[in-house]
Amino acid sequence: MAQQTIGVALVGTGFGQKVHLPGFQAHHRTQVVAVYHRDRDRAQEIAQAHNIPHACQTIAEVVSLPEVQAVSIATPPFLHYEMAKPVLQARKHLLLEKPTTLSVSEAQELYRLAQANRVVSALDFEFRFVPAWQRFAELLSEGVVGQKRLIKIDWLVSSRADAARPWNWYSQKAKGGGALGALASHTFDYINWLFGSVKRLFARLNTAIPMRPDPDTGEMKPVDADDTCMLLLELADGTPCDVCISASTFQGRGHWIEVYGDRGTLVLGSDNQKDYVHGFRLWAASAGEPLTEVEIPQRLDFPRTYPDGRIAPFIRVVDRWVQGIDAGKSLTPSLKEGVYSQLLMDLSHTSNDRGTWVDVPDLTSI
Repeated sequence: MAQQTIGVALVGTGFGQKVHLPGFQAHHRTQVVAVYHRDRDRAQEIAQAHNIPHACQTIAEVVSLPEVQAVSIATPPFLHYEMAKPVLQARKHLLLEKPTTLSVSEAQELYRLAQANRVVSALDFEFRFVPAWQRFAELLSEGVVGQKRLIKIDWLVSSRADAARPWNWYSQKAKGGGALGALASHTFDYINWLFGSVKRLFARLNTAIPMRPDPDTGEMKPVDADDTCMLLLELADGTPCDVCISASTFQGRGHWIEVYGDRGTLVLGSDNQKDYVHGFRLWAASAGEPLTEVEIPQRLDFPRTYPDGRIAPFIRVVDRWVQGIDAGKSLTPSLKEGVYSQLLMDLSHTSNDRGTWVDVPDLTSI
């Protein structure tokens, strides 16, 4: 029996056009049948340019279309909750960009609504689907490092390093802007995936560039969203984890994870500043031996790569989502993983405000 094509509505036309749209077009089971933009003329322009049948100005229009079985939301985070809620209430399957929402309470409400309405959800935590990361996870599960002694994570990039870059929602803490939301939301997810849950954390959030120019007037406006995050984590198994994240570092070293254990060491990293998926390499060493590069097996390779490295792992996220829709249940990563990442983000703000360590509650019963 032929597999049914899933009609998807695209909500969010920045990152959505760059990554989501080509990803859905490439997947053999999905077809973009509607696009949303708050400006109807702009929605119609995008629809016409990409041969999308429906152009919508409201989420209500989107979910009223019988051709739409699923909705992908790639808008800024302050819009996620208000847009995702009617999608779930309409019993449309949901693929949501990270960070999940603006608070863990909002994320939990979306998760429970999806459960109640039997909606299949997915979160775009794409590092889980990058070949070098998948091999890294395999070696960890095989016990290559033995008993973990230390995890060190650096993610130092220059995306916000230019002080002349205009002020926008990313500059505003209240709208979910900042490196914590953009980058640490990924980090919190892959720490949970690779190493398990977090017992407690300590966070210091910093804003290195406190003013940016208004894009329309040139007037300097205040920035209260973080561009640098210093995080100390104690995992449930007692392993210490040191995380340094910054979006304001010219010539930063890129994205690296180092795992040190009593049997050996694993290092995963990329210094590619222009593409945060392309360029990852993996090294391993037994205790006392030099690091040697690990070949990534062909079985993990992407069937096709793209100039924008984010598209290939996104297609794997879509594939996972489609598998879940076929099975009638959400598969990892879903809103459940989104709730956990959001919890750690919220607690990072709490720790920063209090200047203290904070305990991480058990969310196994959400």
